Amino acid sequence: MVTRKFIFAGCLAATVTSGLARAEDPPKPAEAPKPSYTLSANTFLVSDYFFRGITQTWGKPAIQGGFDFAHDSGVYVGTWASNVSGNQFAGGSMEWDFYGGYNYKINDDMTVGVGVIEYYYPGANYDKAAAGGADQTFNTFEGNVSFNWKWIGAKVSYSFTDYFGANAKTGYAGDTKGTYYPELNVNYPLMDNLTLVAHVGYTHYDKELAAANVNGLTDPSYTDWKIGVSWVWKDGWTLGAYYVGTSNSDFYKNTTSFANSDTKNLGGSNGYITAGRTF
Repeated sequence: MVTRKFIFAGCLAATVTSGLARAEDPPKPAEAPKPSYTLSANTFLVSDYFFRGITQTWGKPAIQGGFDFAHDSGVYVGTWASNVSGNQFAGGSMEWDFYGGYNYKINDDMTVGVGVIEYYYPGANYDKAAAGGADQTFNTFEGNVSFNWKWIGAKVSYSFTDYFGANAKTGYAGDTKGTYYPELNVNYPLMDNLTLVAHVGYTHYDKELAAANVNGLTDPSYTDWKIGVSWVWKDGWTLGAYYVGTSNSDFYKNTTSFANSDTKNLGGSNGYITAGRTF
């Protein structure tokens, strides 16, 4: 009995001492609340800048980058810029985009969204062409609606302004407000860090040319497509290799430069590579 009493007394003392020690420990600092938004940035080098199947840099490389803000509520805004060619944007050398919108999360796999985007070309105007032209900018304002399910996305864009300056002053039968662009995009994961990228879209101009171009065509509308792969490396670095083309390359194959007498097939099938990082 004596031995048991001493054992019990020892255990009780240890328990009390342990409790006192814990009571004297400083309180752990509270964890910082998780931000309700994310900020990100990206910068890329591309061997050619294609927009809806058409080169924007006369087949030359481009440096691109942007910033994005996304709130947990689904609201987002951002800006993005790239160099472009003065051969295609008379007097200009830069595209600067501003966009925003709202994405609603239906479930973990499905979202719907609405958005707007302004394509802005500082200093560019048709009247700065070497041969002269109308006082008309290339700036364009679009709205869009989208639907995404897992690795498939669908989107329709609609131009609220003349489509990149196409109107009666620049050789078309009238205003091109109402030009639209439906597209389907696939980003299918093949394995860790490797993604199959596929895209198809259709640019429908609201008006055709008032007179045939040098290739005897008046309808600039076309389908474009892209296929390739992207590989995410460590620390957010991404490499990509893609092949693009259009269905109406004859319309664009002898496009004359605004800056000189050079011509180029802006809509021909071409491959290009990208390398960049998201922060």
